[in-house]
Amino acid sequence: MGKIKLVATCLFGLEKLVGEEIDALGYERRETIDGRVYFEGGVEAIARANINLRCAERVLIEMGSFGAKTFTELFDGVKKIPWELFIKEKDAFPVKGHSIKSDLHSIPDCQKMVKKAIVERLKQTYKTEWFEESGVKYQIEFFILNNRATIMIDTSGAPLHKRGYRTEANLAPIRETLAAGLVKISRPREDVILWDPFCGSGTIAIEAAMIMTNTAPGAKRSFSAEKYPWIPARLWKEAREEAEKNRRPDTAFRAIATDIDPETVEIARDNIRRAGMWDYINCFTKDALTIRKDDKRTTIVCNPPYGERMDTVRSAQKLYKDMGKAFKNLSPWQIYIITSEEDFENLYGKRADKVRRLYNGMIRCNYYQYFKRDDAKSDRKG
Repeated sequence: MGKIKLVATCLFGLEKLVGEEIDALGYERRETIDGRVYFEGGVEAIARANINLRCAERVLIEMGSFGAKTFTELFDGVKKIPWELFIKEKDAFPVKGHSIKSDLHSIPDCQKMVKKAIVERLKQTYKTEWFEESGVKYQIEFFILNNRATIMIDTSGAPLHKRGYRTEANLAPIRETLAAGLVKISRPREDVILWDPFCGSGTIAIEAAMIMTNTAPGAKRSFSAEKYPWIPARLWKEAREEAEKNRRPDTAFRAIATDIDPETVEIARDNIRRAGMWDYINCFTKDALTIRKDDKRTTIVCNPPYGERMDTVRSAQKLYKDMGKAFKNLSPWQIYIITSEEDFENLYGKRADKVRRLYNGMIRCNYYQYFKRDDAKSDRKG
């Protein structure tokens, strides 16, 4: 089998980081759109991408792409795909997907049409009228954008943000993939402490330690494509061995994870242990507003509470005002804050040097980056 067309999906705003991760693995990018990076590689790319991509949500095989303004065009396009090369007679092939800015906007109807087309194709190969679907599961996904359908097979199974270390979470956890993105944007370095003063489940600090030790995020979990018989088991074994060989456990990097709630800190500590990052993270109870600067170079990366209801909105806004006053004394530390509060800069009392639009799940957020010294003039345009 030669090169395979693949798709890495991600949260909006992380496409550039996912593209850079694909480049680092040595694969060729084909196209990037909102929430998706298209690339290609050999069969081993399925294993290596799933195990190593930090900011992607899924890795899918692109089976076909074609114009589909009508259900007839959708049916014909799907039926032309050689499904029999992948799906055997007893295998399962459920269908799900999305349609954006397209004439075919009914998801249930699109699901039925894609399923029907695959069934008709496989009927011709296996000479049967009924499929029991008790074997290997191939999750089929369709994505219709501007009347163009892309048909894919998911290789990840559980989304890639499920690393396996976070069995307990606080009320508003940040996705591991987004946490990794926040850390990467903050440019972590061995000689600079990374401190998350609203650590919650400990995710930001854990992802930072995994990045700095070059620990593959998917090394300890399984993927649906490991059951696909046409992908040799040795490729998964080799990909995991490569990931282990590339680890850098002797890094001098250290992170601090603190939270005002002792019970939350205990959850974070358990997650840190499960992630194998205990040697790199100091986790303890502390009020973020009482942090005092010392002579150690430090970068704060945090996801403070943001209000989704009126009562919590007021408390969150007060917190941002208090943060602005308290963190003002931490210069020249660099500070990175993600929040959904659009008026954050006014509440915080300082204009960010750079703002990046990101999404925490479906919540639209801004990532406010303060990296210039107070005596340096900000040249950020509105």
